[in-house]
Amino acid sequence: MSDDSEDPPLPPALAWVAGSDAPEKTVLNIGFMPLSDAASVVVAATQGFAQPYGLTLDLHRQTSWAGLNDKLLNGELDAAHALYGMVYAIQLGISGAPASDMAVLMGLNQNGQSINLSQALRSAGVTSPDALRQRAGQPGRPLNFAHTFPTGSHALWLYYWLASQGIHPLRDVNSMVVPPPQMLAHLQAERIDGFCVGEPWSAHAVALGQGCTVVTSQAIWPDHPDKVLACTRSFVERYPNAARALVMAVLEASRFIEASPQNRRSTAQLMSGQAYLDLPLASIEPRFMGHYDDGLGRQWQDPHALSFHNHGRANFPYLCDGMWFMTQFRRWGLLRDDPDYLAAASQVQQLELYRQAASGLRMPHAPGPMRRSQLLDGSVWDGSDPAGYARSFALHARHDP
Repeated sequence: MSDDSEDPPLPPALAWVAGSDAPEKTVLNIGFMPLSDAASVVVAATQGFAQPYGLTLDLHRQTSWAGLNDKLLNGELDAAHALYGMVYAIQLGISGAPASDMAVLMGLNQNGQSINLSQALRSAGVTSPDALRQRAGQPGRPLNFAHTFPTGSHALWLYYWLASQGIHPLRDVNSMVVPPPQMLAHLQAERIDGFCVGEPWSAHAVALGQGCTVVTSQAIWPDHPDKVLACTRSFVERYPNAARALVMAVLEASRFIEASPQNRRSTAQLMSGQAYLDLPLASIEPRFMGHYDDGLGRQWQDPHALSFHNHGRANFPYLCDGMWFMTQFRRWGLLRDDPDYLAAASQVQQLELYRQAASGLRMPHAPGPMRRSQLLDGSVWDGSDPAGYARSFALHARHDP
């Protein structure tokens, strides 16, 4: 080889590790909840996607979103599979703890949540929005619905859907917080009449004959944002290379899951294990593959099923996605005043770090930080007027126009 020849280029992962961008912290504690949408984090940690970036990811299964929230803030966890709404509640100081600067590193998934009704309601013929609205308006015991965290995505999907059907989620029904793995026990004990939760818990309820799925979250908002890879902003500032390496590892895992149907199936098999979901594969794989059975005789292949990558669209931390959750906080009285929506999202969403990671992997990423979506009630969300959007709904928590 001549003296002026060049060495062959290193693969992207090795190039990062070999240069000045090597991670400042090499062992990261990563929290997750037992949900199907934690798959890309689990795959990154267990299937060899982190090591090429000089990282070891130690997974820590959590029993509740509240516990995950606390451990993320006190430093027991470096990063976590997290609820979008939870991250913004911490940022804005409405989570029950003092405000703390947070960071959304990337999206982990779009779609894949469901609202289920109990077997008692199903047996009584309450299996449609019209029937549910009539039942909610009857005197006597109000209906009890569960979600997973007061400011979390599941609470907001539940509120949004109920309101779209003319049921006020704060006045016409009661709601309570139940960790995802405990939903079925509460359903069987007849403490709740329905719930909103991530898979596989809705599918598992249907499989056990415990009611039906009345609506999926993707029917509320096709390709909606959902879980994110989150950390405190101080972690990003102290360990920027580790944060970028973490994003690259999880991005590669996300792409791998969707590279083939077989990869999806093998991932569902992995997630069924005792360390992760600890449920029968039959309750996990169908909806993981987009095959739905609502427990009412309807079966379909969902065009907007759980997505981990979607050519990068599921992973890009759009500013408008973070802003939407804040509009719903305002709508339901969790925020007394309008925040500076764009400024808050610009602080939380780690756009530049994500772009660096995606570019290092030669992955496409969104041309801009906003996107346009239409939800089931006809409302259009594009981030252009968040304060006006928050005030535009007929049902809300406020009495002002």
